[in-house]
This record gives sequence, structure tokens and C-alpha cells, in this order.
Amino acid sequence: MGNASDVEEQAERERAPTLRRLREYARLMRIDRPIGIWLLLWPVLWALWIAASGQPDERLFVIFVAGTFVMRSAGCVINDFADREYDPHVRRTADRPLARQSVSTAEALALFAVLGLIALALLIPLNRSTQVLALIGGVLAVTYPFLKRFFSLPQAYLGAAFGWSVPMVFAAQTGSVPPQAWVMFLSVVLWTTAYDTIYAMVDREDDLVIGIRSSAILFGRADRAIVAALQVGAIVGLAVVGLMNSLGRWYWYGLVVAAALAAHQQWLIRERDPDRCFRAFLGNNLFGLAVFAGILLDYLFAR
Repeated sequence: MGNASDVEEQAERERAPTLRRLREYARLMRIDRPIGIWLLLWPVLWALWIAASGQPDERLFVIFVAGTFVMRSAGCVINDFADREYDPHVRRTADRPLARQSVSTAEALALFAVLGLIALALLIPLNRSTQVLALIGGVLAVTYPFLKRFFSLPQAYLGAAFGWSVPMVFAAQTGSVPPQAWVMFLSVVLWTTAYDTIYAMVDREDDLVIGIRSSAILFGRADRAIVAALQVGAIVGLAVVGLMNSLGRWYWYGLVVAAALAAHQQWLIRERDPDRCFRAFLGNNLFGLAVFAGILLDYLFAR
């Protein structure tokens, strides 16, 4: 019995470093913080349901959901690689694996390469136009983290990267990218720029010290007004999408709820308190859900 116990303890000790390493990789990919996955996924689901008139292709659904997870994970890895010299000096990011050197840069790049290969594999069943669009989207995602050194509005660039899934979905589902896809894309760009500006408001003081650029710094005391304008623009754009696709009352109910959530975010950020700004940022998950719920219910009950 004693020998068996000793063997088990030895095996446990051998497994522990591996489990710790995998845990650090998961943290590097932000698996423990799924908000980014949801914010990237909602526009994918909006586009899938509208492009397919409420009946999306099952294979495309699986590919795009999996692709969302993989690309968000890859984006987090390359973002932390780009910010590895800056993150130790920011309170919110000082505990990231690369910042505290619990994962090496070589490991991070290897993990990014593996995720990139998985993303490329997911493209194989898709048509050529979708593959071309996906490669453009990949360039947007990879280059975004490095723009913060010299570009004063990286949040808008992130919006383009997050919204690029919309034309990809339409191309995959319908074989073309109609005007409503580009209107939805623009709406996602505006929405993402708004919520990522709120996110940047959390780190504004730290970013000023270390020299990182952001829309929160660029907008200054006009930040709340500009975020509100971006939110209004996103909702108006989504309303145009609804009109172009003849969506019914459930969709409009969803937009009303989304507008109310945006108004609540304005209330939260009114004093620019970092904790409340972070809560407002997290609230955008419900914004995306409200829009999708409206789309889903409209196709379920109003067709």
C-alpha cells in the first residue's frame, strides 16, 4: 500500500508543473475572461442569422463559432506579446503571464503559431471569397496590438478587426457581400470603438504615463459625448439593417433594449470612475445579446 501511495504522489508531482503550464497558457489566451469571446461572437451571430434568413448552415455555425474562439485567443496572445514591456507598469495588466514572465516569449509565439494553424484549418471548407476576406481579417487582428505605439485611435482599428467577421459570414452563407453586410460592419465598428473607448478609460492614467495611445486619451473631456455619439451611430446603423432586411417588431424590441443598456453605460461612466467604466464595458455583452435575441425571436415568431 505504501509503495502504491508513493507512486501516486510521484505521479502527482510530475503532473503539477504541466498543469501549471497549461493554466498559464489558458490565462494567456484569456480563457478565464470570456467577455472578449462574447463581444466578438455577437456580430458573428447577428450576421449568420440575417444572412441565412433565420436558418444558418450548421457547418458554418460550427466553423465561425470555433473560429471566433481561436482568433480571440490568438489575438490575446499577440497583444500580450506586443505589450510585454508595458503591461508590468499597468495595474490591470501587471499579473498577465508575459508581464510576470511565467510564460516565455518563445512559448507565446509558439502558442500563437498553433492557434494560427488551427484558424487556417477552419478556412479549408469555406469558399474562396471567404478565405480571402479571412486573410485580411487576420492581418487586422495581428497588426492591431502594435498600432497603439503611434496611432491615436486604435479602438477604431479594433472595431474593423472585430467587425470583419460580418462580411466573411455573408460571403460564406450567400456567396456575396450585400450592402446590408457593410452597414452592419460599420455598426460593429462604431459599437466596438465605443465600448473599447470605455475600456480605455479604465487605464487612461497609466497609459499616459507609459506612452500608450488610445481614444480615451485622444477624446479627453469629450470622451463621454463621443462615446454617446458612437453608440447612437451603431444603433442607427442596426436600425438601417433591420429596415433593409424587413425585420419585424421583435428586432425593434431588441434594439430598444440595447439603446437602454447604452444609456445605462452613459450613467455608469458619468464620473469616469475606473471601476464603473469597467462595469459599463462589461455591460456590452448584454447589448450584443439584446440585438441577437431580437433577431432570433423575429425569425422564430414573425415569419
